[in-house]
Amino acid sequence: MPLPPLALGLGLLLIVSLVCGVGLGAAQVTWPDVFRHLWAGLTGGTVPARDAAAYTIVWEIRLPRVVLGAIVGAGLATVGVAVQAMVRNALADPFVLGISSGAAVGANAVILLGAFAGLGVWALSVSAFGSALAAMVLVYAVARSPRGLAPLRLVLTGTALAYGFEAITMVMVFGAARGEAARSAVMWLLGSLGGATWAQVPLAAGTVMAGWLWLRARAEALNALAMGDETAAALGVPPGRLRREIFVVTAAVTGTVVAVSGAIGFVGLMVPHVVRMVVGADHRRVLVIAPLAGAVLLVWADVVSRLLLAPAELPVGVITAVVGVPVFLLLMRRGGYAFGGR
Repeated sequence: MPLPPLALGLGLLLIVSLVCGVGLGAAQVTWPDVFRHLWAGLTGGTVPARDAAAYTIVWEIRLPRVVLGAIVGAGLATVGVAVQAMVRNALADPFVLGISSGAAVGANAVILLGAFAGLGVWALSVSAFGSALAAMVLVYAVARSPRGLAPLRLVLTGTALAYGFEAITMVMVFGAARGEAARSAVMWLLGSLGGATWAQVPLAAGTVMAGWLWLRARAEALNALAMGDETAAALGVPPGRLRREIFVVTAAVTGTVVAVSGAIGFVGLMVPHVVRMVVGADHRRVLVIAPLAGAVLLVWADVVSRLLLAPAELPVGVITAVVGVPVFLLLMRRGGYAFGGR
């Protein structure tokens, strides 16, 4: 499909999705009030005392949640594209490197054990991000060999260490007292945007944007890397160095989004493949459409997770899997698709 109209259409759909995400929820807020409170928040206008509760719901609770959902969805989709090219594996996603499982150890240390309580509201994000970086260093150190960072070795190392991190997490969950803490741990492991705040948005947005810009600037190198190390080297792209750089960038983005949203699965696996079916395998095109598609998908998945069992919430990762798996399998059967192109 032509890229400009597709990108424009997805951009408009994302704006509509953000507005719908703000207007829909367990607490009823009329659409005129939604637009009025959004305008007041954007322009710094005053809100009557009788509307203070509705304004708080719209501007302080729902809007940062849908914005963060769009950022996380875009980040997961972008990293999914990069990881699949880096390891040349159609089953790869942002979590195959073990980064999310490492982040889960730090997050659950806060939720279940009360670690880093002195950091206050930042304890969960800081601990998850720190443990994600530690996992990144460990995976890199184990996977690296004198011949460089081989894709198969990287996948196997990340997968093996992910099982180890998950085992540590399960020990903490089963060892903790039953109750709200264990439930919160399970929600985080399956992904949730319920704790979104405006304070989390700038760092997540900046990291995802920086990672996307770096990857977009190296889209042609990603095309070469996806064709194999020998082809990449023949085209003047050093595969070992490029793979190390991609690993650091994807690990940083994955650690950041997992720290603020939990381990939301399937977005980074499904979205890159669906986008390739539509625009082809050229990373110059894929990296434009994939973030928009990931953002739209996660915004609506979060809306469904809030409404399906309202006033209770489902983990977002449950919705992305339940909806995404059959759609993905149907597209795969109908499209004659193969990884890297048709």
